[in-house]
Amino acid sequence: MSNLGLAVRDSSTMLRRNLLHARRYPSLTLNLLLTPVMLLLLFVYVFGDAMSAGIGGGDRSDYVAYIVPGLLLMTIGSTTIGTAVSVSNDMTEGIIARFRTMAIHRGSVLIGHVIGSVVQSIMSVVLVGAVGLAIGFRSADATALEWLAAFGLVVFFTVALTWIAVGMGLVSPNAEAASNNAMPLIFLPLISSTFVPVDSMPGWFQPVAEYQPFTPAVETLRGLLLGTEISHNGWLALVWCLALTALGYFWSTSKFNSDPK
Repeated sequence: MSNLGLAVRDSSTMLRRNLLHARRYPSLTLNLLLTPVMLLLLFVYVFGDAMSAGIGGGDRSDYVAYIVPGLLLMTIGSTTIGTAVSVSNDMTEGIIARFRTMAIHRGSVLIGHVIGSVVQSIMSVVLVGAVGLAIGFRSADATALEWLAAFGLVVFFTVALTWIAVGMGLVSPNAEAASNNAMPLIFLPLISSTFVPVDSMPGWFQPVAEYQPFTPAVETLRGLLLGTEISHNGWLALVWCLALTALGYFWSTSKFNSDPK
């Protein structure tokens, strides 16, 4: 069998393994999924009217339209924490040492984790999106091309964060440390334009919020789904996705391929 065929076969096997783990132990994914759902319901039904007035909207429905795109990307960050924990468990429980002695493609272990995490993240985004639709989110002004671009952005952003989460899992000594190391993936959306516009923040803090990875991605997704202007956020989001994917990939493969101590 060629190297490509071997890589595809073994990666498919590892993907099935990770999906089976997710199905047998769904509590971690469900707990992480509850965070964006609860924040969505909290900010819409408790703070919705006040937040809508703060962004210049008329009522709660305006804030629903504003917050849902950001919460969709926050869902990705939340779900990928489970990836870091899963990778750390594999590294500390001895299964990776077993895989190293087997005649399998070396990169298939990480590829299986990444693809499995992307599948779970997209499913989680769909579920949070369904909750958003149920409470009034509508995307009537988006064209079919904009919907396709929005889906592509979600997938690309998921791949980028997943590779970063894999790296965090590889360098963590245990599952608890992996969960803690991956917490910025939930914290960063809180200091982005997910909940309030950047220009409403203190002047000294605005550059931090504007140029971190989540804000350009949130503004781009918001513009695509609502048919509003994206301006420079589109290429910033693309640059961040490319940079995070490259960083996470080289970091993860370098760590994984290094000789165990």
